[in-house]
Amino acid sequence: MGRKPRAWFQGAKFHITSRGIRRSSLFSEDEDREKYLSLIEETMCTYPFILHTFCLMTNHTHLQIETTNTSPSTIMSNINTKYAKYFNKKYDFTGHVFEKRYNAELIDSAEYELDVSKYIHLNPVKACMVETPEDYRWSSYRNFIYGEIHPLVFTKQILSYFPYPQSIHYENFVKAPFTGPSISESIGMEEQPCGPK
Repeated sequence: MGRKPRAWFQGAKFHITSRGIRRSSLFSEDEDREKYLSLIEETMCTYPFILHTFCLMTNHTHLQIETTNTSPSTIMSNINTKYAKYFNKKYDFTGHVFEKRYNAELIDSAEYELDVSKYIHLNPVKACMVETPEDYRWSSYRNFIYGEIHPLVFTKQILSYFPYPQSIHYENFVKAPFTGPSISESIGMEEQPCGPK
């Protein structure tokens, strides 16, 4: 029986997660994370899309994207297939690198769009990898609060929901307690103190 097609339309926004097989590490060193980001950039040139936020954890990734003319399945297949080939070749492994097909949650409101960005940026804190989100190098958070430029990340859309000074209001929003339903439940990832990295 074939896989059920995922809903997609031009301009659709998604929270996309990919996890290592049996929750094993996707990244063993910084070079691996740099490679994954370079594959995002390469894919972006071939199949244009907008990356609003990201976070590369140890055994999973988070991407908040907005599609243009290409479905997320094409985008993620290109990124993850190429990364799996790189990873297996580098570490002399065989077989699957990713646990299963990526997970994509359609973002259907501005409120959810903001909550997803917050959830993504707080992931390293929830995993006890850092004390504050700005301490984590492999996410887009610093681009939002310090104005650091990242060639892949488009911060203006999310920051547009906040009054001036936008970066300070966004930082306050991220560090305030969550009030809505748990995003981790919708994407199948446990929300627990010092959870999966």
